[in-house]
Amino acid sequence: MAGLIAEERASTYLDLEATGDREKLHDSALYLSGHAEELVILDEVQRVPELFQTLRGLIDEGRRRDIRAGRFLLLGSASIDLLRQSGESLAGRIA
Repeated sequence: MAGLIAEERASTYLDLEATGDREKLHDSALYLSGHAEELVILDEVQRVPELFQTLRGLIDEGRRRDIRAGRFLLLGSASIDLLRQSGESLAGRIA
C-alpha cells in the first residue's frame, strides 16, 4: 500500500531498521524540513520513538503555513503503548 501511495507523488522512503537511514535523521528536523514538498515515508518508526517530538513540531509548523495533511506516512509496529511511551501525542495531527 505504501508503495502505491509513493508512486502517486514525490516521496522519500526511510527504513528505520537500516542504520544508514537512521543516521540521516541525526538532525531529524533539518532532514525532514528539507523534504517538506514531498511525502516522507517512515517505515519501522517504532525504532526511533524520539522522532515523534520532531514530527509534532513539524506538523504544527506546517499547519501555520496552511499545509494540512499528507506530509508523513508512518509505518511499523507503532502500538498505542509505544506511542504513549514516546512522550509525544500526535493527537489531532493524524489524518
